[in-house]
Amino acid sequence: MSDFGTVIAPGTIRFERLLPGPIERVWSFLVDSEKRGQWLARGTMEPRAGARFDLTFHHATLSPNVVPTPERFKAMENGATSRHKVLRAEPPRLLAFTWSAEAEAPSEVTFELEPDGDQVRLTLTHRRLPDNEMANTAGGWHTHLAILSDKLDGRTPPSFWTLFEGIEAEYGRRLAVS
Repeated sequence: MSDFGTVIAPGTIRFERLLPGPIERVWSFLVDSEKRGQWLARGTMEPRAGARFDLTFHHATLSPNVVPTPERFKAMENGATSRHKVLRAEPPRLLAFTWSAEAEAPSEVTFELEPDGDQVRLTLTHRRLPDNEMANTAGGWHTHLAILSDKLDGRTPPSFWTLFEGIEAEYGRRLAVS
């Protein structure tokens, strides 16, 4: 299993991670605002189809290792909020939602969880991504999933921005040749 996401169709990238279980614990890090806020973004979510919710991102708070926000992301320095809609929820195995419900044709994110011994296989698939957003989105998910893995393993993650900058550049190289 490679840490790097794989393009599985036009505009679609998939990531797989093996995380410490049990499955209910990993599920809680997807749907509970406080836990999700430790690796992705806060926002109260009702895990049922049709429910709308906000995600508020504060990348600098995902690690005690704080570095300056890169200049091109300064507008997000004090947080950024986006609106989403749950498409499917089958606790504790599947969660799918729009990525920015306000877009004319929002992309879609699906988390699938499957027990694997005492671990949980998380499969994240992001569909309907415009070509010009693939590297940035892939780098973001890769970084957020690395932080989730660290949090679940009890490790202190590196700064989001330190990890993201190198990862996004690598996805730019990888996706340019695919």
